[in-house]
Amino acid sequence: MPGSIPTSSISGGSVAPSWRNFSRFRTASAAAAAFLGLLALLLLVLEVLIRGPAHQPITLNNYAGLAAFLGIGLAGCFVAWRQPRNAIGWILMAVLLSVLLSDVGGAYAAWDYRFSQGALPFGGVAVFLQLGWAPAIALFPLPVLLFPDGRLPSSRWRWVFWAYLAVATSWFLGFVGVAASGVIGQHITVDPTGQLVVLDTPKGLAAVVNNAANDLLLPLLGFWLLWVVRLVVSYRHEIGERRQQLKWFMAGAAISGICLMLSFGVPSGSQFENISAFAQVLAVVSALGSGAMGVGIGMGILKYRLYDVDRVISRTLSYAIVTGLLVGVYVGLVTLATRVLPFSSPLGVAASTLAAVALFNPLRRRVQRLVDRRFNRARYDAEATVLAFAHRLRDDVDLEAVSSEFVRAVQSSVEPAHVSLWLRPTGSSG
Repeated sequence: MPGSIPTSSISGGSVAPSWRNFSRFRTASAAAAAFLGLLALLLLVLEVLIRGPAHQPITLNNYAGLAAFLGIGLAGCFVAWRQPRNAIGWILMAVLLSVLLSDVGGAYAAWDYRFSQGALPFGGVAVFLQLGWAPAIALFPLPVLLFPDGRLPSSRWRWVFWAYLAVATSWFLGFVGVAASGVIGQHITVDPTGQLVVLDTPKGLAAVVNNAANDLLLPLLGFWLLWVVRLVVSYRHEIGERRQQLKWFMAGAAISGICLMLSFGVPSGSQFENISAFAQVLAVVSALGSGAMGVGIGMGILKYRLYDVDRVISRTLSYAIVTGLLVGVYVGLVTLATRVLPFSSPLGVAASTLAAVALFNPLRRRVQRLVDRRFNRARYDAEATVLAFAHRLRDDVDLEAVSSEFVRAVQSSVEPAHVSLWLRPTGSSG
C-alpha cells in the first residue's frame, strides 16, 4: 500500500529490535566515552597533585603540552560520542590516557624511589605505567591509515595493518622486558622524570633486548611514511566532501609537524625558566600547536563547517604572516628610534607602537589577498568577479546588459544551482 510503513520497521507501536540494539549500543558508547573523559580528568588532577612531592616543576610549557593532548582527547571523545562505530575516536582517547598514565606513573615513581626510599605502595606498578608513552606513540599514527571513517582503505591494507600491530607490540614489549630486568631482584633506580635508569643504560641481556627494540623504530617509521604517501595520493584523486575532510586532516598534521620541529629547538623542563621570554612563548605555542592534528581529525570526521577549511587555513596563514611582519617592523622602529635617532626610549616605543597599529589593516588586507590567491582561490576569484562587475557597471547604462552581467557575476562567484533576476516593472507603485 503506498505510503504505508513496513512492518519490519515498526511493530505494535514499538521500535524494531535492530534499531533498539543500535540505540543501546549508542547509549553504551556515549556512557563509555563520558567515563573515559572523566578518567582522563581525574588522571590530570592526580598528576598535578603528585608533581609537587616528586619535585617535578610545573611550568607553563607543561600546561601547554597537557592542553594539546587534552585537545586531542576531547576531539576523540566527541567523535566516539557522535560516531561510536568510528575507531579513530577511541584511538585518540587511548592516546590521551596513555600519555596521562605515563606522566602520573613517572611522577609517582620519582616521588617513591627518589624521595621516599621506596616506601610508598605500588611503586613498581608506577614504574611500568611510566612506559605509557610507548603505546601512545604506536597508536597516534593509526588515524592516518584509518581516516576518515575508521576503516581500512581496502582489504589489501589488512596485512599492512596487522604487520604494523605486530611490530609495534614487539617494540613495546621490548621496553617492558628491559624495565622488568631493572625491577625484578634489583634495586630500583629512576631518573628525575620517573623513568628507570636501566632504560638509558641497559647491560647484558637487557642491552640486547633494548637494541632490538630500538631497531624496530625504523620499520615503524617506514609504515608511517607509507600511510602518509597513501593519504597524499588519495588527496590528489578525491573530490567533493572527502577532499575537504583530507584538507582538515592535512592542515592539522602540517601545523603539528611544524610545532614539533620548533619544540625540538627550545629547552624545556627545568631549563624552561632560564630561557628568554621570546623562547618561552615559542615553546608554549609549539606545545599547544602539536595537538592540532587531533583537532583536524575531529573536525574532518564530524564535518563541522567542512567547506570553510580553505578560509581557516588562509586566515591562519595571513594573521601569522602579518604578526611576524609587524613584530619585525616594531623591533626595527624601536631600535631605529632609540639607538640611531635622538629619541628617548618611552617616546620611541610609543611612536613605534602607533606606527605598527597604523600598518595593521593595510598590511592585513594586502597579505590576505596574496594568501587567498594561493590557499583560498574560490574567495579570491569571487572577489575579482564582483570587482569586475562593479567596474563595468559604472560605464554600462543598458538595463538588459546590466542584468546579464549581474547574473553572470552571481554564477561565477556564488555558483548557485539556479539563478533568476526579477525586476519591478517601470512605473509600478511597488
